[in-house]
Amino acid sequence: METFVSHVGLAAPLFVLVLAGYLLMRGCGWPPSMSENLSRFVFSVALPAMLFRMMSDFSKLPPVDARLLIAFFGGCLIVFVIGRLVAWRLFALDGVGQSVFALGGVFSNNVLLGLPLAKVALGEAAVPSVALVLVFNALILWTLLSVSIEWAQHGSFSLHGFAKTARGVLTNPIVAGILSGALFGLTGWPLPTLLAQPLAMLAQAAAPLALIALGMGLAEYGVRAGWQISVAICCLKLIVQPLVVWSLALLMGLPAMETQVVVLLASLAVGANVYLMSRQFKTLAGPVASSLVLSTALAALSTPLLMTLTGS
Repeated sequence: METFVSHVGLAAPLFVLVLAGYLLMRGCGWPPSMSENLSRFVFSVALPAMLFRMMSDFSKLPPVDARLLIAFFGGCLIVFVIGRLVAWRLFALDGVGQSVFALGGVFSNNVLLGLPLAKVALGEAAVPSVALVLVFNALILWTLLSVSIEWAQHGSFSLHGFAKTARGVLTNPIVAGILSGALFGLTGWPLPTLLAQPLAMLAQAAAPLALIALGMGLAEYGVRAGWQISVAICCLKLIVQPLVVWSLALLMGLPAMETQVVVLLASLAVGANVYLMSRQFKTLAGPVASSLVLSTALAALSTPLLMTLTGS
């Protein structure tokens, strides 16, 4: 119990920043452009700068067991299949609806919430493992969703669709920051002071700004639409996925640090990209929006609980 309280104490300030962003939008009547502009700055500048700076010391970073990708994404695949079955049997959704529902059960808010929480709870040594998951996260999960939806609609999957997904991932500022930083780190050259100091200042601001931007974004969504589906998505995301990922990590004998990282990332709230996909395919937009708010609130307790169980 003492360990759990300790983890809640570590995570609480982060969720307070999320709440602050939420209240700024709801209580101060700020226009949506405030949230959009801050999110754009965080995604395009602050977080890529932080990740580039960290990965520029690539040769000095602790080694990462790449099996964590199998544990994390293998768990995502299993839970995605479970999600489609639940959506089909319990809610009688069509193939597209099943796919978006299932994505809600596996796509975490790893950038805005995962990075700051991993740094606070597990330390700097955990960030390379998080970065490795981030590089492959969008590519693998968007491809999985594309295959699922195109199969539901047309019974096939096009290489053009995969190429478009891959191109979008590689031009993503977060992924670009990680990859360019790692490539620079392989040279062994130190960053010149003229760049190192501004990047360090941006890196310090990145995590709190990301959490405030998350809260401001959540203010756009309600919590009432399709609550039964929202609750089911939250159960899949906050309970089933971390337990499946944890089981795979144990079966593979993954080291303690990597195990803690993948369980932490799997336990996080539903990512906002799921809502974007629900809007694009015109299905479950209300329930998915509700699940963003609900899962973020519940994760304030469920994530520390899982961190305690995994011994982090």
